[in-house]
Amino acid sequence: MKKYLFVVMLASLAQWGCSPQFWGGAAVGALGTGAGYEVQSKRQMDRLEDDYRSGRIDRREYEDRKKQIERGSIIY
Repeated sequence: MKKYLFVVMLASLAQWGCSPQFWGGAAVGALGTGAGYEVQSKRQMDRLEDDYRSGRIDRREYEDRKKQIERGSIIY
């Protein structure tokens, strides 16, 4: 039982020192996720503009879809 408590205490001390690494990893993960969404928004906007230029959609549909993309994006 003493060995078990010692291992648990040792593990908790090791985790206590990793707190800044956790927050750094969480920030990098959030940044990466946000970048992924923005890349997807860019692709959607490019595809939308291609559809509009080629005549597959009209001006009204273009504006509606563009507003939807802009609402879901930080950059646009």
